[in-house]
Amino acid sequence: MIVVDAASTVPPFEQLRAHFATQIREHTLAVGERLPTIRSLAAELGLAVNTVARAYRELEDAGLIETRGRAGSFVSAAGSQALERVRRAAADYAAVAAAAGLPPAEALRIVEVALRPA
Repeated sequence: MIVVDAASTVPPFEQLRAHFATQIREHTLAVGERLPTIRSLAAELGLAVNTVARAYRELEDAGLIETRGRAGSFVSAAGSQALERVRRAAADYAAVAAAAGLPPAEALRIVEVALRPA
């Protein structure tokens, strides 16, 4: 069940994106599983269609889902590859931060700022 907290400071599209990303990473949603249509999910959650579309677009950009035209959006097999790319990038960043003499807490703050929605 998907819950979007209207009182949260986290935008609804980000709550939705994070929910699906977590389910995909934890394999609650299996590779090849079809996601609800954008319109049906928007109606179900009482959100604007563009809000759900943005969440899906970001999931697709991250390689977690793929859209197959009118057939819909599906959990991508590339999701695990995308996660591995992120892990490698994090290891590279950690090496650069350490070489620059950056304390771990400061390096983490930089990442947190970079992850904030624009």
